[in-house]
Amino acid sequence: MYDAAVVGGGPAGLAAALYLARFHLSVFLADAGNSRAALIPKTHNQPFWPEGISGIDLLDRMRSHLIKYPIDIVRSEVAEIRRGQAGFELAAGGRQVICRAIVLATGAVDRRPRMSESDHSAALHSGLLRYCAICDGYEATDRAIAVVGMGDRLYGEAKFLRSYTSTVTALSETGLVGLSSEQHSELAAIGVEVIDKPVIGYRRLDRSLEVLFLDRGRTFESLYAALGSVVQSRLAAALGAKMSEEGCLLVDEHQRTSVRGLYAAGDVVIGVDQISHAIGQAGVAATALRNDLCGATSLLR
Repeated sequence: MYDAAVVGGGPAGLAAALYLARFHLSVFLADAGNSRAALIPKTHNQPFWPEGISGIDLLDRMRSHLIKYPIDIVRSEVAEIRRGQAGFELAAGGRQVICRAIVLATGAVDRRPRMSESDHSAALHSGLLRYCAICDGYEATDRAIAVVGMGDRLYGEAKFLRSYTSTVTALSETGLVGLSSEQHSELAAIGVEVIDKPVIGYRRLDRSLEVLFLDRGRTFESLYAALGSVVQSRLAAALGAKMSEEGCLLVDEHQRTSVRGLYAAGDVVIGVDQISHAIGQAGVAATALRNDLCGATSLLR
């Protein structure tokens, strides 16, 4: 029996486990090792890392912090969470774990452009392919960039990035950009080019990425993927937690879901997908869990 289980080993999950352990709660952490933070080649907008830090290095530093505390860490996905008599039961790493409350920090998975795994990895780590304009729009300053996506997401991302550079091109892999006439007009007014031809492929060059169409190719210094993500909320959905249309968990101001004893933090929750935001949510969730779980005298030592 654990006081709390944390499901997810990204920045939100690791921060939640740290807070919970420092509250002298017994903590079980299931870390599958597949946080999308690990895909960040180097972030420069994570506060207090002036030289930047890679996602892998950041996660390693956070994990090295956790080992100072008596947290039971298992490198495994959680297959299922069930309601039990004492709280929750979950299966991870071949073990059946019982806990009184859970912080769910399972994140999201980005939808990728149609690239091979090797091309995707190389483009990502060279900065030719990017997923987060808030994170690294600054690095695209005055560069020729393309935004691939569709509909409102494509419109919003292209408009956002236009404040960093005068050369922004919006395109879609299907050729169906899905923009309203008003959105077309607004993008045109601010100098964003819209290409409504299907993308048939990508070719990585030394310092640029060529987007291939049937009749030609166009070269850009960065490609931003505005294809959305798949929110990893199935475990909470099975418990009946309320979600947005996109599958993000809905929480109150203390990160409580609609399921009693289930808290959530990070990209699985509706909101801005930022590491700093995820860590802040984790601190709120862990504190709420501690206060909800513990009676007035149960923590006296």
